[in-house]
Amino acid sequence: MPLRFARLAGGACSLLILAGCGGAVRVEPPVPEGPAAAACRVLAERLPGKLDGADRTESTPASPYVAVWGEARIALRCGVPRPVTMSPTDQVPEIDGVAWYADPARPTLFTAIGREAYVEVTIAREHVPQNVLVDLAAPIKSALPQTG
Repeated sequence: MPLRFARLAGGACSLLILAGCGGAVRVEPPVPEGPAAAACRVLAERLPGKLDGADRTESTPASPYVAVWGEARIALRCGVPRPVTMSPTDQVPEIDGVAWYADPARPTLFTAIGREAYVEVTIAREHVPQNVLVDLAAPIKSALPQTG
């Protein structure tokens, strides 16, 4: 149990979001490698400028693996590790052709799975997760090939 808690705490700390007044938002970028890194760079070019009414904004440090909207009320990190809480028997819903794992311990965290890279999206409660995930489906499908 302590190891699992440490992993969960580490995952929670990996998405450090500090919204500043009018400045860039701090989000800790992941460090994908190989094909996952290449696919994430393609995804970065295809992400929308607006999600669920929130405009895309800058993050710091600048990274092709991070995108934020509305002062990090929505934050995307591409190339994250497989969710530690996900088990092989979990039922994972699909939204517009993208499978999304919803972390039961963190109801605002969703991870796109079954693709070249895992894509983690944190969605603040004032946003509608389904709207955000639907808008992210097309760029994810076009940039990140499915894995077997």
